Amino acid sequence: MRRRSSSSQNVTRIRRCVIWAQTLGLLLTSVSALADEPQVVFKDQTSDLGLTISTAAACWADFDNDGWVDLCAGGGVWKNKGGKSFTRFADASNCVAADFDNDGFVDLFSWSSLQLLHNDKGKGFTNFKLPELPKTVSRGACWGDFNGDGFVDLFVGGYEDWNAGITWPFVILMNEQGKSFKVARSESRLRTRGVTACDFDQDGDLDVYASNYRLQPNLLWLNDGKGQFQEVAGEYGAVATSPGFGGGHSIGSAWGDFDSDGHIDLFAGNFAHRDGRGDQPKSRFLRNSGPDKRHRFEDRGPCGVHYQESYATPSVGDYDNDGNLDLFFTTVYGTASFGRKNNPVLFRGDGQFAMTDVTAAAQLGGLSPTYQAAWADFDNDGDLDLVSAGKLFENQGTANSWLKVALRGDGVKVNTSAIGAQVRVRANDKVLTRQVEAGTGEGNQNELTLHFGLGSHKGPVEVEVFWPNNVRQQVENVEPGHLVTIPFP
Repeated sequence: MRRRSSSSQNVTRIRRCVIWAQTLGLLLTSVSALADEPQVVFKDQTSDLGLTISTAAACWADFDNDGWVDLCAGGGVWKNKGGKSFTRFADASNCVAADFDNDGFVDLFSWSSLQLLHNDKGKGFTNFKLPELPKTVSRGACWGDFNGDGFVDLFVGGYEDWNAGITWPFVILMNEQGKSFKVARSESRLRTRGVTACDFDQDGDLDVYASNYRLQPNLLWLNDGKGQFQEVAGEYGAVATSPGFGGGHSIGSAWGDFDSDGHIDLFAGNFAHRDGRGDQPKSRFLRNSGPDKRHRFEDRGPCGVHYQESYATPSVGDYDNDGNLDLFFTTVYGTASFGRKNNPVLFRGDGQFAMTDVTAAAQLGGLSPTYQAAWADFDNDGDLDLVSAGKLFENQGTANSWLKVALRGDGVKVNTSAIGAQVRVRANDKVLTRQVEAGTGEGNQNELTLHFGLGSHKGPVEVEVFWPNNVRQQVENVEPGHLVTIPFP
């Protein structure tokens, strides 16, 4: 056997030492980076705040215009008393919120009871008469000014009667200048769980995404600007399914710009059995390709959202203020098929669609099954708090910068709630995009005030508003760390 010379052996040893040192350096760098990463935890404050709510859908909105966001959940409307406590002041359940008559106070539509509740100047709610509606059963609805007249309309999803084999119709209710509503369209199409709206193609009008169950394809309703909708999910790559399947078991979906490119993407949340045909379609991110490709969607797959059979409703927001959108995702069952535990999960967004499970570290482990998930800054401290599983979790915060933007429509060209408006903020070489939406996941609603995490950015930022009627507005030199209110110009 040929022996190496001592000099050759020394060179080899030196090379190994260099490689080992480089590897150790990389490991230390990674550990240091993880140590520097602010770890956000959540604290259950439900009892201390005086809340008693069930696990039904949740809706955040400031109903009395006092600057503190209130909560509709668990059969009641709860007034936020300065971020210190809540008191119940009205009855309502499973609602989405918007100011339908442009009187400056946010009203409620209950998608489960199909009732419209008019806000009586923050003191309570009275029933507002709707036209005779087609018989239907709904699991979710969304508000949006679909015909561009300055008043918000309603898209009400239609679900099913499983035992009778009935598919209930969806219903589009057009707002008649805040004085009445008319049924503009009603059609039994597919079995819809959640509906949510977004001007994903940036043409100035709101389009609607319907999450459908029973392995049926999700539907993307493209708006012509006059409230007439054409279904284009197949053409635009938005069905959210896998090869061999026509569709999935979608329960809820959420819009959000997950790669910070200025175009709003989609997350479709799929309940997925493992059966004799193989794995049913899992949850997936759909990337908006932008104007060069006519805003068609690219299926990016789960992107780190690990498999659980009974995923239910998703809700997105930047809870750690690092500039990347995060995802909270609930489950239908506590124990799914084959005895497997299923629990809601908090996924931290790491940018470019990458997701990391941080549930345990955030102290949100072991939550019960629920369809409830909605974000809001209830204590006005600059970070997003979470209501889910019948509990309100207070975000304990990080040192990252933030900005909140409240938009106000004029009630003539733009609805006062500014539903459908988008805001872009440029910070740290990112374009952060958020939209004012009234309906997400399955029947939930996040706060109407837009929240931007700015990470380490400390200086002023530029804010650009895209109003629903294609008016653009720029506000320069906006200082972080506070709420800025921007009225329609």
